[in-house]
Amino acid sequence: MNYTYKKIWLIAFPVMMSILIEQLINITDALFLGHVGDVELGASALAGIWFLAIYMLGFGFSLGLQVVIARRNGEQRYAETGKTLSQGLFFLSVLAIIIYLSSKIFSPIILKNLISSDDVYNAVMSYLDWRILGLFFSFPFLALRSFLVGITRTKALNIAALTAVFMNIPMNWLLIFKFDMGISGAAAASSFSEMCSLIVLTAYILRHIDKNMYGLCFAFDLKIQKEVFFVSIWSMLQYFTSVAIWFLLFLAIERLGETELAVSNIIRSISALFSVIVNALAGVTSSLVSNLIGTGKKKNVFPLCNRIIRIGYTAGIPLVILALLFHHYIIMAYTGNQIIMQAALQPFIVMLLNYFFALPGYVYLNAVTGTGATRAVFVFQMTTTVVYLFSLWTLCHYHVPLAAYWAVEYLFVILLGTQSVIYLKYKQY
Repeated sequence: MNYTYKKIWLIAFPVMMSILIEQLINITDALFLGHVGDVELGASALAGIWFLAIYMLGFGFSLGLQVVIARRNGEQRYAETGKTLSQGLFFLSVLAIIIYLSSKIFSPIILKNLISSDDVYNAVMSYLDWRILGLFFSFPFLALRSFLVGITRTKALNIAALTAVFMNIPMNWLLIFKFDMGISGAAAASSFSEMCSLIVLTAYILRHIDKNMYGLCFAFDLKIQKEVFFVSIWSMLQYFTSVAIWFLLFLAIERLGETELAVSNIIRSISALFSVIVNALAGVTSSLVSNLIGTGKKKNVFPLCNRIIRIGYTAGIPLVILALLFHHYIIMAYTGNQIIMQAALQPFIVMLLNYFFALPGYVYLNAVTGTGATRAVFVFQMTTTVVYLFSLWTLCHYHVPLAAYWAVEYLFVILLGTQSVIYLKYKQY
């Protein structure tokens, strides 16, 4: 199984488009809310990250699901890939119900004690009341995406992504301004867009995937369910933790002031475009590594990772340069507030340069995931998190610029990548 640059790109590009769904939804929300008010712009950052942390429980499970499906595909046990998908759909649907109910009960209690501004807190809750409904669509979508990536048939993800984007933009405008729903309208538009993308992907699988070949019969199988769960549990915890610490970062920034929080939401929103490339290539890495191991070609893991990193730099570096050259116009798209625009420049540059460290860090980390060592990945995550939180705690005791908080991200991704490379070099898998 030879993964050339062209083949990797053809597999990865549709995955980028599908990840772009969630990120463009967040970007669109920020673009519209930036013209509603600074409180709404800042609140959407906290609410968006809180939701993303919850979403990452499902995303983490879907990565474990993808690894198991890809391994079966590499072993040419095609009928078992569909059976595995069934278990993923069942688990993620139940998880969506549990998280929805838990969030309705506990989110107001937790966030009230964490957010210092009453205006920001009220706006966050208004957003979450509608946004949390999207779990009923985004979680099943994750299961279907894991199946298509695992069997390396990813073209349909382009259509699903474009559907979500084209629905989200007009719905944001309509609900926020015409129906005067404000921040609630942004959240409702996002959930509606995810429903549309799920419908598109479901229709594609039902129409174009050979149900007999891939064993697409939706029946509960406890044995497969346990296998997927024990692979996925560590990825769930890993990805939840990775976003939870972002939430802590934004809580620390919220205490600097509403202006700094609004600036950070703009920076986070723009960084989402670069994280699309990183996350897509990293996600594809885990699937391709799993397929390689399934065919007995472990020695090709590092050459594969190096090809993927080169593709990432080829795609990302021109975008970094363009963003640096036109930073004023990019930030101006979010807000006309001159104070926010000036305060955003330094953290904006820091965020852009982090791309050079984040890409190899996450590619190697997901290569470890592809070997099935999700527990090791979780350990790497926790070790890095301790260092990250200690660094944030230290910064909180000194008067440092906002850019310093964003620079801690460098430390995070470098530590993740270093631990992953050491594991891949010296651990038998």
